[in-house]
Amino acid sequence: MSVATAIPQGGGRTEVRAPAEKIAFGLAVFIVLTFSQSWMTALGSDGKSEPGFIRVLYFPAYLCALALVAMRPERVLSAMVRTPLLWVLMGVVVASVSWSIDPGMTSRRAVAVIFTTLGGVVIASRYDWPELMEVMATAFGVLAVGSLFVAVAVPGFGVMHEIFPGAWRGLWADKNALGGYMAQGFAIFVSAAVLNPRHRLRWAGFACLAFLLVLASTSKTSLVALILGLGAITFVALVKRGPAMAVAATFLAMVGALALACFIVFASDVFFALLGKDATLTGRTAIWAGIIRQVETRPWTGFGYGVVWSDRSGWGPYAWISHDAKFTAQHAHNSWLETWLGVGYIGLAVWVLLFVETWVKALWAAYTNPGGWFAAPFLVIYTISTMTESVAFIYHDFIWVMFAIIASRLAMPGSVAVDATPKVEQDMGGGLLFPNRDLSRWAPEPPPHPRWR
Repeated sequence: MSVATAIPQGGGRTEVRAPAEKIAFGLAVFIVLTFSQSWMTALGSDGKSEPGFIRVLYFPAYLCALALVAMRPERVLSAMVRTPLLWVLMGVVVASVSWSIDPGMTSRRAVAVIFTTLGGVVIASRYDWPELMEVMATAFGVLAVGSLFVAVAVPGFGVMHEIFPGAWRGLWADKNALGGYMAQGFAIFVSAAVLNPRHRLRWAGFACLAFLLVLASTSKTSLVALILGLGAITFVALVKRGPAMAVAATFLAMVGALALACFIVFASDVFFALLGKDATLTGRTAIWAGIIRQVETRPWTGFGYGVVWSDRSGWGPYAWISHDAKFTAQHAHNSWLETWLGVGYIGLAVWVLLFVETWVKALWAAYTNPGGWFAAPFLVIYTISTMTESVAFIYHDFIWVMFAIIASRLAMPGSVAVDATPKVEQDMGGGLLFPNRDLSRWAPEPPPHPRWR
């Protein structure tokens, strides 16, 4: 008697998943949930610092990542070899111990960011795009339902009262965290619905829930991010309808991007008003000015990875940045300045190359394989976030895990046109985004039976 169980896959295929695969799926979901930091608020953390006992609670996620490595080490090694810039960046982080203003702290946080990155890489290396989206959607489903529950059943915890009264914060410390995560969750649920037709209604329902949670958070920035992410999904849907539509959609996307850029430049006051912010971006520009003044004293190396904002010596860069900004900040509120501050021009150059490489692969995937359904909207939202938040290779950070997943999955052999978009579109049978459309001509020829090869 077999210990494996048969499970349905997208498009009517039936695949046997052994108990080990179920365990691996659970480990992957656990890694995502751990790095979401949704549990930190319940333990009394404000999400901006990590007491010693909080750091220890990430160790199970480290162990899960190592367990997934042990299950398929050759796949993980292949993913690492195919993403050299990602690991060169980790090498710069480790090297920054030698010039850090606090070598001990940089050492600890270098280990943390390496394991955070590894968590994303092992998940990406194990699953193809449909299954990967099932993993992500399952984790985000837990977060969405949990946020809805605490906001409705425990409003003293899930709803903000002192600042922004009435705004939902769900499982996190503030409304912007809930809004930002659910904006990403919306893209994940839509992608999961497209790539897993048998579970389409389930993930479409969760997408609606994520949208409602963004509205309940009252975060205008998150709502704009969600709308832009939806625009990216629409773009991917259009370019996959055929060459003519791809050309038209590409032209419209370029015109739209140019129009948005002109609107931001020439009508900045209106743009900031729509976001509910002033021209200083709620004091961010004062922080940025202070950072630039400090990092210009060590432009090539920076001050070491992950140490500036924890420095309480009273004479280090943090003290001077706070002096210039006239208030104390918790991070740079800009991923590019954060990178420059920590690892200098050296790390910034590697990060820019990795970022551009991932964007190029994501755009190519939008035309050629199913990775575009998630990679494109994620990177749209992520790029916006890099302008006002520190989200580039941050240790124990959920968003960085997702970036590592996308960068690694796009580099894997499965991300090619031959086994991707045509199969997904055929599996959908028209379905969610292509109603009443004959897609049979896109279907690849079935491989010959082994007996006739």
